[in-house]
Amino acid sequence: MTFDAATIEMLKTGIWESLYMTFASSLFAYLIGIPLGIMLIVMDKDGIYPVPWFQRILGLIINLLRSVPFIILLIMVLPITRAIVGTTLGATAVIPPLVIASFPYVARVVESSFKEVDAGVIEAAKSMGASTLQIIWKVLLPEAKPSLLVGGALSVTTILAYSAMAGFVGGGGLGDIAIKYGYYRYQMNMMFVTVAILVIIFQIIQESGMKLSKISDKRIR
Repeated sequence: MTFDAATIEMLKTGIWESLYMTFASSLFAYLIGIPLGIMLIVMDKDGIYPVPWFQRILGLIINLLRSVPFIILLIMVLPITRAIVGTTLGATAVIPPLVIASFPYVARVVESSFKEVDAGVIEAAKSMGASTLQIIWKVLLPEAKPSLLVGGALSVTTILAYSAMAGFVGGGGLGDIAIKYGYYRYQMNMMFVTVAILVIIFQIIQESGMKLSKISDKRIR
């Protein structure tokens, strides 16, 4: 396959669709995942507002969602996707399953980041009469920021990988191009190009997250 103007335009569209799916899904996944991650850590039996039975049920639901392979989940939620978006094809149609697949992962990443916060800092805030909400906003979130940024980079790159799988059901993006041309038409040069672009995007997101984490980490100043 020759890389003429039409092919280059197709690749540009594929890059835009992949970025659109990835970052739109990441936004919604974090809007859902951050509150869930906070509840998982705060309501733990050793948390600052323990509600162990609720935390266990929530953790079980999150684990069940995380255990479903994305390609299967993508097919399972087709009726939900059609109800929300009006279609099951295209980049926008992939966002609902991407969010459903990724917010449980985000919740666990957030929980893990909060667990790294020094318990002594939390106890000090409690001793000064800080409320649960104040501890969350003024202690947990600021102290966990470097870890949250690293986790954010990991989450976004995971969602990018998921978005590439959506090409199997006509989801658009670079994954769709790789499957249509590289898999079905045996045009391996197109497959290599799309994979190379995905790897570059992956590395940019990963390195950006790591640099932001280092900048925000007070311990290395």
